[in-house]
Amino acid sequence: RLERSIIRDKRGFFLKVIDGNEEFNPFKCEVYITVAHPGQTKGGHYHKVANEWFTLIEGKAILLLEDVKTQQKNKIRLNSLNPKTIFVPPYLAHSFYNNGKSDYILLAYTDKIYHPNDTISYDFGPIDE
Repeated sequence: RLERSIIRDKRGFFLKVIDGNEEFNPFKCEVYITVAHPGQTKGGHYHKVANEWFTLIEGKAILLLEDVKTQQKNKIRLNSLNPKTIFVPPYLAHSFYNNGKSDYILLAYTDKIYHPNDTISYDFGPIDE
């Protein structure tokens, strides 16, 4: 049994479910849940090494993506009524904006244990819904 901490702020909360350091866990990965209140944004960064997979399991969100090398942009509208899992490789900046009327719940998997040097902030500017 492992205790977990919920990190709360004005945007919502973050809960790491698997951190890759569990006894008997052969995988050096992480699984987490992040919740954002309406009008709030989570993410706004990219990774140099980590791959991530995201599935919105409740609510609505706009996923903003930008290749930091080519500046190619993409916007994906997510809705839990039609779930999709989105793969985000290294150097693809990502940000999730809650454009719904209730909290969103986002499930994430990353193939690396968190390291602060692998999370680089990225400014997407204003969000165009």
